[in-house]
Amino acid sequence: MLIHPQFDPIAIQIGPLAVRWYGLMYLAGFLAFIWLGKRRALSQSWHGISAPDVDDLLFYGVFGVILGGRLGQVIFYQPDYFLAHPLEILAVWKGGMSFHGGFIGVLVAMALWARKRGKSFVQVIDFIAPLVPIGLMTGRIGNFINGELWGRVADASLPWAMVFPYVDNQPRHPSPLYQALGEGLLLFIILWWFSSRQRARGQVSGMFLLGYGSLRFIAEYFREPDHGIFGVSYVVSMGQWLSLPMVLIGLWLLVRGSTPET
Repeated sequence: MLIHPQFDPIAIQIGPLAVRWYGLMYLAGFLAFIWLGKRRALSQSWHGISAPDVDDLLFYGVFGVILGGRLGQVIFYQPDYFLAHPLEILAVWKGGMSFHGGFIGVLVAMALWARKRGKSFVQVIDFIAPLVPIGLMTGRIGNFINGELWGRVADASLPWAMVFPYVDNQPRHPSPLYQALGEGLLLFIILWWFSSRQRARGQVSGMFLLGYGSLRFIAEYFREPDHGIFGVSYVVSMGQWLSLPMVLIGLWLLVRGSTPET
């Protein structure tokens, strides 16, 4: 069995200033968004989004991710704790960000940006959908470095079964790495390929919803369930409940059919 390396969560410290790996992983995801977004804007003019627009999209998106992700953690997973410790809501550097909350936050931010620029909301989210998975991958790597979101107990014969010493001495699935590879790398490859051809409006977003929702649903069977508002369930976890609407909406967007982009 492998043993989690128990990384120091602080990557660089200069006096009282500490830079954490978790924050650096978010930064890496934002930089990937800019690079891929500008490349996408220059090569696919049918979205009506220019390379300079990518900087604004990231600016709006960062606020959506942070505010939505933190509020999602508060509402979906730890309402009792944060009601008792309200100041902890601001301590985002300690971790605790809900993807589904961040996703809703980004949708709101993109709707505001689209309205301000007079662009179609669906066009905007079709544009950004393939840019998101790399950030999801780096975020899950940050979770692994922090030693959080550990997996369910695994068979000790599994070559990559891992002991998380600060949890217990049982072999577990390194579920953050599963999610980094699935919801991150694999989903990026699927979406980049799918969006390389002209698609009906909303279909790229639909593929993102279907792909992420399905991969997250599967990954939850290897991840120790979170304490959600419905309690702890090893049958259908909070993450799975939140992913089901994504799958259904994604399927609807893919099959409904609409006028292709021109």
